[in-house]
Amino acid sequence: MTIRVMLVDDQVLLRTGFRMVLAAQPDMDVVAEAGDGVEALQVLRSTDVDVVLMDVRMPKLDGVEATRRICAEPEPPKVLILTTFDLDEYAFSGLKAGASGFMLKDVPPGELLAAIRSVHSGDAVVAPSTTRRLLDRFAPMLPSAGKEAQHQELNRLTDREREVMVLVAQGLSNGEIAGRLVLSEATVKTHVGRILTKLGLRDRVQVVVLAYETGLVRAGGGHA
Repeated sequence: MTIRVMLVDDQVLLRTGFRMVLAAQPDMDVVAEAGDGVEALQVLRSTDVDVVLMDVRMPKLDGVEATRRICAEPEPPKVLILTTFDLDEYAFSGLKAGASGFMLKDVPPGELLAAIRSVHSGDAVVAPSTTRRLLDRFAPMLPSAGKEAQHQELNRLTDREREVMVLVAQGLSNGEIAGRLVLSEATVKTHVGRILTKLGLRDRVQVVVLAYETGLVRAGGGHA
């Protein structure tokens, strides 16, 4: 199955570089490009896209607001935020807007390709430890941090699922969670799937964000 990718960046040379890398892959096809968020939204109305590589700092409409509008649509493509700095408030805002993860613009080609495939498959774990560090830094910006009691949706989870959710939010992979809880990796994957379904979340990045929003995990990765 070919992954249909859209490149959104106001730097033509950067788009050209990404397009060359992706075009060399038998399972990827760059089906669209845009130079800003407004153009991206217009193109998406008439083009089927699976994964959007989204820059954040663009004219007319930035990548964060574009991501928010894209993710609000029914059955939206997955969005990967492109950022210049490892701990960038724009990346944080992008995750809050619904992006499935973020990558640095100078990411090695192999990591970029792996990230696109991961997001397309639904795993959406681009860099969980980096995501956690990002949220640690910007957790005070979360309006509901520390108010777990106000999020009754967490009551839908079993004790084991809450335990798994905490470890996901701390940046652990399925394999690491399996080792920590003495479970099989397949069992952990099942728990993660149930967490996503019960809480209406698209991917693990949203699990991390919700864990911080509700206070289930505090800045620094500690369990509330």
